[in-house]
Amino acid sequence: MISRRIASRGAAVLLATATALPAAGTAAAAVPPARPAALTPASPAFPASAVSAAGPVSPAPGGEAGLVPGVAPAGQQWQIDTPDQVLPPKMYAPAPREDRIEPRQAPAGAYDLVEYVPLSDAVAKVSCSKQTGPYQRQVERWLGLKVDGRQSAADCKAIRTFQVAYKIKPAIGFAGPVTWSTMMLVSARTNPNAAKKCPVRSYKVACVDLDRQLTWVQQGSKVVFGPVPMRSGRAGHVTRKGWHTIYWRHKNHVSTLYNQPMPYAQFFDGGEAFHAVYGSIYTTVGSWGCVNLRLGDASTLWNVLKKGDHVYVWGRRPGT
Repeated sequence: MISRRIASRGAAVLLATATALPAAGTAAAAVPPARPAALTPASPAFPASAVSAAGPVSPAPGGEAGLVPGVAPAGQQWQIDTPDQVLPPKMYAPAPREDRIEPRQAPAGAYDLVEYVPLSDAVAKVSCSKQTGPYQRQVERWLGLKVDGRQSAADCKAIRTFQVAYKIKPAIGFAGPVTWSTMMLVSARTNPNAAKKCPVRSYKVACVDLDRQLTWVQQGSKVVFGPVPMRSGRAGHVTRKGWHTIYWRHKNHVSTLYNQPMPYAQFFDGGEAFHAVYGSIYTTVGSWGCVNLRLGDASTLWNVLKKGDHVYVWGRRPGT
């Protein structure tokens, strides 16, 4: 969405530049021409790969050149969704031969429960961290400790005990995203929809809980997939809430905007999709709007959902 103060000029700019950009996540795109150095966007948060994918941009009405969706013109500040969220992929019907090819396997250890602890703790090889973790309050609340957001010896001991029980390494009592995510999964295993926040319908609903960073599929009151951990959109690029529909699926998808593989991609809103990533989903920084999954979970979900199935998103990712 574009703010009112730039709507008249910005909308025209976006229209001109969006047509110049390749569709988000096109499977097989030609290598784009190099982008002139003079057209470097102003926003450092916009990935270089997305810029190069755009290719040369013709001057928009008014004589301004080099504008791309999601990047504010020099000297201006405004925010819209990034291209991977807004622009739908170029859809086509994959040939049977293409669909028979399974995405490559993830590297060994890609999804291990490894908590990235402060460097000082890692170097000193401490047995119990004195550092306050990014999920300190959430972890304290889950463990029934005093919720003050400050690490204490008692906090560390309780957190470390949980980490040992669930094989989170290093088990030094640091309240990071791996520990918190594991707690959310443990709580949800029996009944992920206990709070009844995902609508119960006679048809399948893929539930995306941003609060707990979990996803599952239910039909009626029966859970037919999950719950599994996931990673949703980061601050400024949050996964859009509400009802959506799976409108295109591509098993071996690759984003031309970011030159990244998106195995088992199932698109449900513009460029937002369920898809696997080949690295840890347990990070304090979220995705660019997609629902990231571990490869095995994304593969299973691929066989559970189909085109036309419904997706419901609610809540708020911690830190956004």
